Amino acid sequence: MEQKKLRVGIIGAGGIARTVHIPSYLSLKDQVELVAITDVQPKHAQAAAEQFSIPYVYNDASRMMQEVELDAVSICTPNAFHRELTIEALHAGCHVLCEKPPAITVEDAKQMEAAAKETGNLLTYGFHYRHSPEVETLRRFVDEGELGEIYHVRVQAIRRRGIPGWGVFTNKELQGGGPLIDIGVHMLDTALYVMGFPEPATILGQTHRKIGTKEGVGLLGEWNWQQFSIEDMAVGMITFKNGASLTIETAFAANVKEQDHMNVSFFGDKGGADLFPLSIYQEKHRTLLDITPVYLPTYNHHEREIKHFVDCCFRLEQPLATPEQGVVIQRLIQGLYQSAESGKAIQW
Repeated sequence: MEQKKLRVGIIGAGGIARTVHIPSYLSLKDQVELVAITDVQPKHAQAAAEQFSIPYVYNDASRMMQEVELDAVSICTPNAFHRELTIEALHAGCHVLCEKPPAITVEDAKQMEAAAKETGNLLTYGFHYRHSPEVETLRRFVDEGELGEIYHVRVQAIRRRGIPGWGVFTNKELQGGGPLIDIGVHMLDTALYVMGFPEPATILGQTHRKIGTKEGVGLLGEWNWQQFSIEDMAVGMITFKNGASLTIETAFAANVKEQDHMNVSFFGDKGGADLFPLSIYQEKHRTLLDITPVYLPTYNHHEREIKHFVDCCFRLEQPLATPEQGVVIQRLIQGLYQSAESGKAIQW
């Protein structure tokens, strides 16, 4: 018997929907039927529907979910709307892939987790780096004990002049913050995933607004410096109850050499590693070794994430990124911001 296709709707017709979610679903034409799209700006929804031949177009997500039979949705809106739309979609009978971060506040993320448990529908978040070949490979090495005890991790997500000149990325009210909640959250999640999500103990953070609040050269378009309400850099340290530590540096704009640097470095008592590009450092047989892959599979980890979500919908299995982990990530992000604001360490 031919498998019934998963009927998918898209909520939010912005860049992440048009460049990642929609093309990835369309690449799974044997499994997925992309049937509807909605955006509060009708012209954006209509343009995406015409570009990708999506039959039903709405400017109201509630109407879309009431009038169109859907099995799953991708939520690709600004962060401030994640909680409300996710909860509504779950109660409408849909499985949900919500873009990262989970939301703006910890309470939001907890309510989203509770709705998933209450409805029995799947909820996951767009932490697509988990599906990269580098992370999948390093996880195997870590699981086999090649790094030993990971006692420290360094997280970096830094752009030289990469303040987005489009969308609402510099609007704190709609996004909840700047580089920490946008790009830093990706590398933070990746670090915790490889570490096995140890329980945090203390959080200390600091934020800076030194470049984004004045005119400057923009490598991702010109930003509106007069309405720049986020941090342009955030740094912090997290300690864990198992004795491990983590430092994070993340910036949309910093005076550094590289235009874009995303990496996680792991320090273990039997070995260390850098993720991007993947290298493992060990001492064996009285020799210091650098281990670099001769071959890693090449694939689009956005597409791999969408494929994983679709497969989990059919199998009714929780995807890799769980609602519970989403709450942990949200607590850490909020804790770093709260620490920066108060000037004090936050206890878990």
